[in-house]
Amino acid sequence: MAVAASAATAIPFPSLPPRRLQPINYVAGSMENRSFIQLFVARPEFGPLVLLVIELAVFWGINPDFLSPQNISNILAFTVELGLIALAMTLLMTSGEFDLSVGSLFGFSPVLMWTLFNSGVTSLEAGFVIALLVAAFIGLVNGWFVTQLKIPSFLVTLGMLLVVRGTALFVTNGFPQRTWSAEGSWLADILVGDFYIGPFRIYASLFWFIGAAIALGYVLTQSRTGNWIQAAGGNPNAARARGVNVSGVKIGLFVLSSIMASLAGVISSLRTSAANPNSGTGYELEVIAMVVIGGTALTGGRGTIIGTVLGILILRVMRNGIVLIGVPGLAYNIFIGAIILGMMALHSWLERRHQAGT
Repeated sequence: MAVAASAATAIPFPSLPPRRLQPINYVAGSMENRSFIQLFVARPEFGPLVLLVIELAVFWGINPDFLSPQNISNILAFTVELGLIALAMTLLMTSGEFDLSVGSLFGFSPVLMWTLFNSGVTSLEAGFVIALLVAAFIGLVNGWFVTQLKIPSFLVTLGMLLVVRGTALFVTNGFPQRTWSAEGSWLADILVGDFYIGPFRIYASLFWFIGAAIALGYVLTQSRTGNWIQAAGGNPNAARARGVNVSGVKIGLFVLSSIMASLAGVISSLRTSAANPNSGTGYELEVIAMVVIGGTALTGGRGTIIGTVLGILILRVMRNGIVLIGVPGLAYNIFIGAIILGMMALHSWLERRHQAGT
């Protein structure tokens, strides 16, 4: 048997002639085009982009003044302030956390700046720096409570919302602060100075927003820090095992979120010549809605700055458009809720198709 087996193994297999690969001709690159379209549709930014285009078309069709230079200028002016907060919130939510205190900081920081200035304690510029530093400290406290005491960020920042808002109301007795003395200040010129490009009125704050979007988009998608942020939100235990300082990343993002909310509040105050302690009420939920509509995952691990910019434009265009076409402004929340539900359903459908490979 052994001899037979060895003899059998010694018999060589007939060699097959090499197969000649025939070139495959695709008709007009249809395969590549189809693949590109599939990838584009699967991206989280696809849904928001389609919705924004539909919004613009509908509002413009109902009222041609919607796309007038004056109205576009108004939309951009209001977009920037909440947009700054939403950009930072995108990174924070990608890391798996929330910040509900941003709306109260939006109102508190200008109140603090103007209180210091009007009382003669500091110059306007020094008051601005102090307001940002106080906001950074508040973000640091939020981050410390979340990462070191292991308290959910929802509860921590909800408590901070009440503390900050209550402080603003206590300091001012509920009354707005004087702001008209900022006229001619170089700080106001840098942050909200306006000029015209043809018929469009442009505020300097728009360039701050564009710069922040480009910088944070690069950080999230092209840098090592962005990998850390996504890892911290996607699988924090695995990230720690790979040497990522998850706590440090999250604390830094809480600080960034607070600073951006403070900056947005100051910009709004300088532009509107008002510092109301109640400013920013409800902004935290609107900002989260912008980020979620843009395609950032609620559970963390995935975020998109481009999608957030689209989400910002969707909600600001919606707020402006429904009023312009005659719908009562009080119906705004109905549209926001419907958009959120619709976009979540779309994201869920696209995610299932992506996982199924179709």
